[in-house]
Amino acid sequence: MIVRKVTDIKVPGLGEKIKEARLTDRRSLAEICRQIPMSPVNWYKIESEETKALPIETLRRIEEVLNIDLGVRMEA
Repeated sequence: MIVRKVTDIKVPGLGEKIKEARLTDRRSLAEICRQIPMSPVNWYKIESEETKALPIETLRRIEEVLNIDLGVRMEA
């Protein structure tokens, strides 16, 4: 049996924080996207916050690849 809990939290400025982290990184966007994996188009949608809901797994992968902690905490 599966028990599912869905929680959404608003994180103002998250797209801009991700963009700043990417610009600080020396790798190209293409290289970062290959490691996620994600298309550059989707990456730009995240940075511009055109993507309205970002799965926590994707956020954690972005943090891992960029070696950052964006400070987003979800309740257990």
